Amino acid sequence: MQNQPLPLILTFGVSDPVGALGVQADLAAFAAHGCHGLSVVAGLLVADSAKVENLHEVDSDWMADQARVLLEDMPVAAFKVGAVATVLQLAAIAEIVSDYPDAPLILDPFLTALPDSGLADEEMLSAIRSILAPQTTVLILSQSELGRMAETWREVGENGDDNGADALLADVAELTNAGCQYVLVTGTRDDKGGCSNTLFDADGVVARVEWQHLPGPFVGAGNTYSASFTALMACGMEAPQALFAAQEYTTGALEHAQRFGMGKFIPNKFYRG
Repeated sequence: MQNQPLPLILTFGVSDPVGALGVQADLAAFAAHGCHGLSVVAGLLVADSAKVENLHEVDSDWMADQARVLLEDMPVAAFKVGAVATVLQLAAIAEIVSDYPDAPLILDPFLTALPDSGLADEEMLSAIRSILAPQTTVLILSQSELGRMAETWREVGENGDDNGADALLADVAELTNAGCQYVLVTGTRDDKGGCSNTLFDADGVVARVEWQHLPGPFVGAGNTYSASFTALMACGMEAPQALFAAQEYTTGALEHAQRFGMGKFIPNKFYRG
């Protein structure tokens, strides 16, 4: 009998029948890093490898019951929160994770495969910022997603130039001042076609990793990165080191991606070995 079990990670998110997104993708990436994943389903996708057609939400009370039963039975090393369907679900998750302040919380709330990426609902954006981000260890989002969220706190008529470095720093500061320990801005492009992921804390830039854009098309690349990042932190790695290790893993998963159907390539989370 194993006396010291694998690190356990509880992930909240959607269920994807393809396994490219949401909790199924998380579980695979966790396993590839030597962790065991526990899953709480917030919604059911109707999807194939080309696109997501619909999202059916799960009752927030039923979702919360899933989590509570698990957490009363076993200790978790980290939490991951992906895309969820409703503000009620966000509120339930915020209440649950508040009881476990010592476990890192990785928040990756936007799902680019959805028609609006989860960015259309002002109430959802405000709830992420006000009730969940303050408890978050690392909030992961793209520069455009950060800019869209920032519209919930900018004054009317205020400059919203998402491409400006000053605007980006101000938007990051809004989140770190609210209690978010780190903000990880992904996929920032440069003039030479390169990309970078940048980790910020309340004092500014902590670390930056550069990477080359791969042509794809892929589904689940961002999900692979955030799941890897979560698993690395669950294993005891600090956020700045996880920034680089997660990128290395994700690049390999994309380079070895597979096409199962007529749609996009799916990252190969078990390419190593």
